[in-house]
Amino acid sequence: MAGVIAQRMKRAMAGEVRALFNDRSRGERPVMPQSDGLFGPQSVAWRVHRDVTSMMVGGVAALLLQMLHPAVLAGVWDHSGFRHDMLGRLRRTARFIAVTTYGSAADATAALDRVRMIHDGISGALPDGTTYRASDPALLAWVHVCEVTSFLAAWRRYGEPGMTAADQDRYVAEMMRIATPLGANPVPSNRQEAARLIERMRPSLVADTRTREVAGLLLRQRPARLAIAPFQAITFRAAVDLLPGWARRMHGFADPLAARPLVRAGTFGLAEAVRWAFR
Repeated sequence: MAGVIAQRMKRAMAGEVRALFNDRSRGERPVMPQSDGLFGPQSVAWRVHRDVTSMMVGGVAALLLQMLHPAVLAGVWDHSGFRHDMLGRLRRTARFIAVTTYGSAADATAALDRVRMIHDGISGALPDGTTYRASDPALLAWVHVCEVTSFLAAWRRYGEPGMTAADQDRYVAEMMRIATPLGANPVPSNRQEAARLIERMRPSLVADTRTREVAGLLLRQRPARLAIAPFQAITFRAAVDLLPGWARRMHGFADPLAARPLVRAGTFGLAEAVRWAFR
């Protein structure tokens, strides 16, 4: 009986997670894998992006990294309702990744066109007067490299610890198919290039009062559905743990060393449960 109850709870959790990323009230429909898309069934991207838990962990970590760039933060601050819907950006990013990874070539192209059009309309000035454009190729490259490295790191930690170096580089190269049409430049084609790009950008990164406010709103955001509260809590803690040490220090996050074994074990267990339920 206990086993049956546990299975029902897992299925219920999976249903709530599905609903989080396929909001029918917005006219969204589930993304069904199409073999004629940008990647295809044999791609590494299909393998990495299918895992809900690691993608959630990587997605939150990517947002925390991205907002350390003043222009990214300004775009969020000036052009979004982040105070009321911080999770909306994460949900939209997840939807975009799903469509461009698993959707048909036509659907993926349409999604890329929509994002590019949105970026073309976003511009402004930083508090010091420096102007920014969301369509700036270097800024798009920073957003891209944060996502790619965070998704890959989360998958390696919670999905495939034994992933080969060749497949890791192949994943980074495959993701150029999303970044290049959006106008990002430079776009890394392997892990070494990605690491060098991050190092080149580090002197431009800043953590100030606005950064901490946005990060705090993200991490303290109430779940969209009460049933996913445990999922959200553990994945958000895992996302902070996933950050490079220098990024955690910039944000002022406490060192998670003492809690790390519990966070990682809990996230790994949650990932297994969600995978089982989705199957």
